[in-house]
Amino acid sequence: MSTITGKTNLVGLLGQPVNHSLSPIIHNAAYEEMGLNWCYLAIPCEKTDLEKVAKSLRLMGCKGLNITIPHKQEIIRACSKLSTIANNIQAVNTLIPEKNNQWIGANTDVEGFLTPLKNQDLTNKNTVVIGCGGSARAVVMGLTSINLKQITIIGRNERSLNSFIIDMKKLSGKNNIKIEGINNQKSNIKPYIEEASLIVNTTPVGMNRTNFQKETNIPLELETWDCLSNKTTLYDLIYTPRPTSWLKLGQHKNCKTIDGLDMLVEQGALSIKLWSGFNEIPIEIMKSSAQKHLIA
Repeated sequence: MSTITGKTNLVGLLGQPVNHSLSPIIHNAAYEEMGLNWCYLAIPCEKTDLEKVAKSLRLMGCKGLNITIPHKQEIIRACSKLSTIANNIQAVNTLIPEKNNQWIGANTDVEGFLTPLKNQDLTNKNTVVIGCGGSARAVVMGLTSINLKQITIIGRNERSLNSFIIDMKKLSGKNNIKIEGINNQKSNIKPYIEEASLIVNTTPVGMNRTNFQKETNIPLELETWDCLSNKTTLYDLIYTPRPTSWLKLGQHKNCKTIDGLDMLVEQGALSIKLWSGFNEIPIEIMKSSAQKHLIA
């Protein structure tokens, strides 16, 4: 990274936790290659402080912010307007500076999520999405652009799940994709796992330095995955550790696995485009920088 001076501009990430994040690695590598005198920081922020912190950073002249778990919906309160995609899914992962010290909320997760699936034939297939938070909204929106047969969302909070399903059905519009929600605390989800061609984990379960499911660090109960088919693709939005315990399980069953690194890089590159106005972003340098850091 170039030397920080009095002319260096601030960009960053708001979330909790953020100490695991590779975003500073990939962004600062891109800025150096692009000749931008910017510095990207991971900034831990509690929900109670989110709006104040976001507004304070805007007043400080921050050039842009990314938003991660668990703030992608809550941050909407700090935005003066939303992009079409962010408004449709009611989730924001990118803040763009607006006049009068305001923020525009946008979402680059949808396009970033779809990139690793470009060579997957999912036509008329079943998909399972684990979780119903802000990341899941981007995932389901992306999946509705594919000619799937069914999307099943698995959640544990009945109220949040029902609200999510209502929103996603509205979002899917007139396409013929069936969208349904299953509470894994009340229903047998094994048949959905068995029939799925793609399963996406949008929860933090399995992330480095979390306390979720300490024994297995795998989403859902371990026995749930006994029926997993080797024809199923597992896509984990987590990228640390690489691979996650869940993806290791899939590899042992000869499943195709995708982690969140490609999505992280692609959505990050789109954020840089929105902040800088540049169309050419050094994506390969961003990805190689992340890979080197993970190996180190």
